Amino acid sequence: MPRSRATRHAVLAALITALGLGAALPGGAPAATSSTSSAKAKMAAAKMRSTRATIKNDLWATVNICDTDEHPDTIGIRGSMPGSGKSRERMYMRFQLQYFDQQEKEWHNIGASGDSDFVPVGSASKRRARESGRNFTVRPPRTGAFYLRGAVTFEWRRGTKVTRRHRKRTTSKHPGTAGADPVGFSAGKCILRAG
Repeated sequence: MPRSRATRHAVLAALITALGLGAALPGGAPAATSSTSSAKAKMAAAKMRSTRATIKNDLWATVNICDTDEHPDTIGIRGSMPGSGKSRERMYMRFQLQYFDQQEKEWHNIGASGDSDFVPVGSASKRRARESGRNFTVRPPRTGAFYLRGAVTFEWRRGTKVTRRHRKRTTSKHPGTAGADPVGFSAGKCILRAG
């Protein structure tokens, strides 16, 4: 049964009050807000902006090794993820190696040999970033080159329940990652050429 206009306005007023928006309703009826609910809404909005900024800055994946003298035929994939501040959550990362198919013009997962499965990286109780990574050894092509990159899936879990999940492909500009070869190396892709 459709709601009356008065009922819709009452529901809308309750929602606006709960959100602390304090906007005027259609028809000129002001939304009633208290300074307490408005302050709580502002604090919640600030916390949400802070969380988004943390995720934007601390959630990334990069290639930190690409076929070097120290690590021949090896690609290193490293990731970073922020803690949620929730003491009962744990953090996990899954590192997957991908190759570019020249004919199909698409990226594909290499499969089991290029998949770390989920790796525990620690407690999410503190709002600080944790890094982890995996190195994959790849047999170089007989001719030409392999174009490789990584994809990292990030999960925050409470027990066996996944509370949040993100996936990032490797990008450059993440210097200072642990285990980088050479020091400071960060790339989005790795080209492994015939030896």
